[in-house]
Amino acid sequence: MAELQQLRVQEAVDSMVKSLERENIRKMQGIMFRCSASCCEDSQASMQQVHQCIERCHAPLAQAQALVTSELEKFQDRLARCTMHCNDKARDSMDAGNKELVVKQQLESCVTKCVDDHMHLIPSMTKKMKESLSSIAK
Repeated sequence: MAELQQLRVQEAVDSMVKSLERENIRKMQGIMFRCSASCCEDSQASMQQVHQCIERCHAPLAQAQALVTSELEKFQDRLARCTMHCNDKARDSMDAGNKELVVKQQLESCVTKCVDDHMHLIPSMTKKMKESLSSIAK
């Protein structure tokens, strides 16, 4: 993928992740740490009970992180499939005898369209993740 297009996607995804971290994940981390600390304050609990309590405190955050990771992987896979399709079209065009410059321009245009299409998915993906994170945090 062209460096400029890759940078566009990376910056948009980074911005989304920072927003999710600031608005959702960070609050969940605070809850998790306070919950874990309260587990340790129970002097009557066994070591195993404290450990299980801490694990319960960590579960929502782990679930949230897994959700974000999974959504980002799906997004990357979809974008990669799109760009692979562009590469296949370019290869077919070269095999058909088209000039290299024309094929490069077609490839660049195709990759740009992939990026544009996927950039439009980011807001709805962000909304979906924020809703999911909010339901996990409850």
